[in-house]
Amino acid sequence: MCGRFAFYSPSEATAALFGVNGALAVEPRYNIAPTQFVAAIRDNDEKQRELVMLRWGLVPFWAKDPAVGNRMINARAETVAEKPSYRAAFRHRRCVVLADGFYEWHREGDVKIPHFISLASGEPFALAALWENWNDKDGGESLQTTTLITTAANDFMQALHHRMPVILQSESADEWMSGSSDFLTSAAERSPALRAWPVSRRVNNARNQGEDLIDADGEITQ
Repeated sequence: MCGRFAFYSPSEATAALFGVNGALAVEPRYNIAPTQFVAAIRDNDEKQRELVMLRWGLVPFWAKDPAVGNRMINARAETVAEKPSYRAAFRHRRCVVLADGFYEWHREGDVKIPHFISLASGEPFALAALWENWNDKDGGESLQTTTLITTAANDFMQALHHRMPVILQSESADEWMSGSSDFLTSAAERSPALRAWPVSRRVNNARNQGEDLIDADGEITQ
């Protein structure tokens, strides 16, 4: 799964890599957790790319209680097209979430050690995602939410975890957002080269922030 990530690159420049002309400023964050708002790119009604903030944890449009989104932070690539919670968004509401890296925990003895994973190039990237618009049936609250797509880990990630997010650069992001039906079948193998290193367990607490959270202590490269 993907339960924590970071996005700290300049948002306007990063959004431009994915086709957004002009973008809102996004505060750098090194420990983004579920239920928080994340920077995402989607197509608007005029089919133009826009950068928006979506709450992490997808709430289906038909849900009675928005709290269901707290459990729906990831959607599996293998079943996302059929699951009732995701299939409408898979067909009509694809997006990408901006990131510089994500965290994964690997058990070493009795302890789970967090690792930070980023592109080997150090460049920002995007994560394949879906978004939904939920409205309170009583006409009150309105909420736009997102979930990240995960897939079976590639050879590099298997050393840390059996799942990984679907990682995109500009060309693959275009293909994903265009509605390709079979894009996810080879997503892990098409992932760009990655690097990873262990980091402080301070990242376990979502209240902790700061660049020091991604300080490296040794490194694994692809």
